[in-house]
This record gives sequence, C-alpha cells and structure tokens, in this order.
Amino acid sequence: MRPLRAKFFNTTGPCDPQRHYMLPPAPRLPEARALIEMDRYFVLHAPRQTGKTTTLRTLASELTAEGDIAALTFSCETTKGVGDDLALTEQILLDSLREATERSGWPDALLPPASWPQATLGRRFGKALSEWCRRCPRRVVLFLDEIDALQGNSMVNILSQLRDGHNVRPEGHPFPTSAVLCGLRDVRDYKVASGGDPDRSNPASPFNIIAESLRLGDFTADQITELYDQHAQATGQEFTKDAVDRVFELTQGQPWLVNALANEITFKMGVTGTITTTQVDEAKERLIRARATHLDSLVARLHEPRVKRVIEPIVAGNHPDADPTFSDDLSYVRDLGLVEQKPPLKVANPIYREVILRVLGDPSEQRVMADPHSFVLPDGRFDLPRLLEEFVVFWREHGEVLIQQEGYHEAACQIILMAFLHRLVNGGGQLDREYAAGTKRLDVLVRWPYTGPDGDRLMQREAMELKVWRTSENDPTPSGLAQLDQYLDRLTLTTGVLVIFDRRPEAAAWKERGAFEQATTPSGRQVTVLRV
Repeated sequence: MRPLRAKFFNTTGPCDPQRHYMLPPAPRLPEARALIEMDRYFVLHAPRQTGKTTTLRTLASELTAEGDIAALTFSCETTKGVGDDLALTEQILLDSLREATERSGWPDALLPPASWPQATLGRRFGKALSEWCRRCPRRVVLFLDEIDALQGNSMVNILSQLRDGHNVRPEGHPFPTSAVLCGLRDVRDYKVASGGDPDRSNPASPFNIIAESLRLGDFTADQITELYDQHAQATGQEFTKDAVDRVFELTQGQPWLVNALANEITFKMGVTGTITTTQVDEAKERLIRARATHLDSLVARLHEPRVKRVIEPIVAGNHPDADPTFSDDLSYVRDLGLVEQKPPLKVANPIYREVILRVLGDPSEQRVMADPHSFVLPDGRFDLPRLLEEFVVFWREHGEVLIQQEGYHEAACQIILMAFLHRLVNGGGQLDREYAAGTKRLDVLVRWPYTGPDGDRLMQREAMELKVWRTSENDPTPSGLAQLDQYLDRLTLTTGVLVIFDRRPEAAAWKERGAFEQATTPSGRQVTVLRV
C-alpha cells in the first residue's frame, strides 16, 4: 500500500483532495445543484484562481456518482487565439470534450460515440452533443470551463448552438439538460463581447438561455480558520487567532492569497513553530516582492484602458466619470477581482492595494538615490522629518517630469510620493495605505520597529494624509485637517502630517515648492503641513 503523501497549500491549478488542504467546494456554491436539478443553463463567474475549476470538478463527480446524471467538466482554454476560425474552434472543443470523457473513468455506455456525426460548419458542436445525449442512458450535464477563451464570432456561434439545442429539448430532441458557462466574466460581458446590447432582451440572442449568473465568493474568516486547521491537525503546527485574523485582513478571503500566504510560511519560509502575525506580515512582503504569477497577471492589466478608467480615480481619491459606459468597465474590473463587489469603490484587499501602488510607482522609485540607512536615528527610530525634507528636494528636481511621464496622470502625485516612501521605509519598516474613490485623499501609516532603551521591541507609527489642490477647487487644507484628525483618532495618535500637492496652473514655480508649516486640527492636535 502506498504511503499517504503529506498535504500542502495549493497555489497552482485545481485542488486535489489527496494532496492539498482544501475546503469542500460544493457548499461554496449551494445554488448550482438546485439549478441543475431544474435543467437550467447558467453562468458561474469569478476571478482567476478562486476555485472555479475545483468546484466544477467536484460537483460533476458528485452528480455522476449519484447515478442519474453524466456530468462532465471540460475546458475551452485551448481555443484561445483561434479567434473567428469556427471550424478549428469546433474541432478543438470536441477534442477537449472527448479527452475529458476518456479521463473520467466512466463505463462505455456513458461515453460519446467513437466518431462524431457529420454536420455543416457551424452546427458540428451542437450535432455532436445531440448524438451523445441520444446514446447516453443518463441526463448529460456540461460544465464549459474557461468559456472566456472563445472569441468573436466563434463565441457567438457556439453559444447559439447551445441555445438552439436548449430550445428544442421540450420537443423531445436529445441535448444536455443543463449547461454551465464558467469563466471570469458575467453574462452581461458576454453580450458586449459578441456585439449585443447588455441591457436589452432579444429572443434571438444566444444569451437568453441563461437563467442565473452565480459568482463564486471569497473565503470568510471562519473558512480560513477551517482551512488552516486542516494543516494544524495534520502537522501539529497552529496559526494563532491573531495570525488568521491578519490573513483575513490582508486578503479579504481571496482564495489564492489565503493559500499563498500559508504556503509561503509553512513551505518556503520553513517556519516550524506556532505561526504568528509576524510571519504573516513577512510572508505578505515576500509574496509582493516576488510578484507571483497571480499578482503579475493582475498588475499586467493596470494599463488596459478599461482597468485604468476604474483604478485611476480610486488611487487619486476622485469620483469616477459619470459616463454611461463606466458601469460596463466597472463590471469588468470587478470580474477580474481587482475591486470590491459593492460600494464604496475601492481595491479588493490590502495586498492588491499595495501591489498596485508599487507597480505604478516603480519608474519613480528608480530615481530615488538617497540611502535608506541614513534615515535611521541613533536611537533606532525613523527620521520622518528628514525624509519629508529630502522629498521636497526630490520633488523640485523630478516632480514635473515624473508627472508628465506617469500614465495615471490624475493620481501621479500620490504615486510618486508613495514610491519615494517605499524606497526609504520598506527596508526596515512597513507602509499601510488606504485609498478609495471619492474620498479625495490617500492615507498612509509608516510602521517602524525599533528597540527601546530597556531592550523592549517597540513600534514607531507615523501617519500622513495626501491631498491634491486642483483647478477651480478651494484650498483643501481645512478638509485635509479634519480628515487627518479622523485618521489620527482611529490610530490613537497625537500628531501627523498633511501633504498638499498643488496642481493648479497658478501654483508656485517648481523650484519654489516645498513649504512647511504647523497647523491645528479641529480637535486641537498640532500637525505638520507640507505644501508641494
């Protein structure tokens, strides 16, 4: 008998219950089984690496094992790049379907015919499904994974064939009783991709067969605990409650991030004792620095016009344009998992929030020549006043050029200062950033660990608020002081820094910018105001 293999946290591809710690997939999508029982066609969508394929495979296996259904998951991914070549698209899909049935281990009676029936181009896929369903003694249920890979006219044709087959079922014609289109996008985006109107019902539309559109959600805090407890039971190594809470705070339950942090700690970092928030924060930093494939694939989209249109006002703190087409772009970015599903409009989790600013700020960071070690005081604390003075010098020399070069023009000031801070703080400390559309600000917390006179480990915390003074706006100082007050209240700090970037045409010449002054917040705190 083969020995049991040790399980691990999965960060690549579908989960295998024999090899990976994983949550039961079916409870994450309870509506799916009911819709299948009602012979519905529906969409399942979620961002990449959230467990869609794992959920579909598990559900297909469970349905088939019950004896009344032959449920098959097959991928459309290999049609990517085929474009409008319908003949090749149909052939690839039929090959993928056959290969999936051959891997299933099903008895011969459930398998499709040895050869597909002849049919006119553009009808081969539907004709093949009909022939298979005619021969199969069970109801056939199809899960079309990676449906987004279909493109242009090929997508429209394949979905039209599914619609036609769906509509003739009541007349006794054999066809899959239920089909699930699984991918990144909601049905609304499929309509747009095929040139249809997303807001109109059209009897001839291939999309009218869709009864529901389900979204696979992120993990809850309790589900993260359940997942990590599997590791504790298998190895004896526990995550403290504070560590689990910190994982949820950083990831907001995004499944790949939850697994990646655990994998980084237990495997790559080789931590052997109880896992604490210290290891979680270190793992987060390592993941971001390594720019793992999941993170890289997200940031690669930042300069897509549809994505930039949504992310730029979030970083800048502005309200997005009220253009009627904005909702389509927002839906697309939500389907990518980059922003939260519900208002207010903000980045989906702190890790994505940090990655976005680091990636956008990288060109500016390359120009920062100051030595990070020179900002550490003799007592081990961080010299924030000196950093601000150095930033003024940097801003006078490089600010105008960097703003012109920054693709995210409306958020350029915030991105440049964040890049400067990251270069000088992140070696020994950490930056926490908070920003959202419509807030007209970006909040920053510098956390710097140091050793006190008695040998105790202490944490220096410095809060900053970033505002931009734009054309035709009033001086943002009063609102900035009030907002900084609220931020300091939340952090239980007594003082902070308000940075105001002047983007008006009448602003002072670049060589004259960088004035410091002291101000009093509405609650009476003494704070520093930097105008650049």
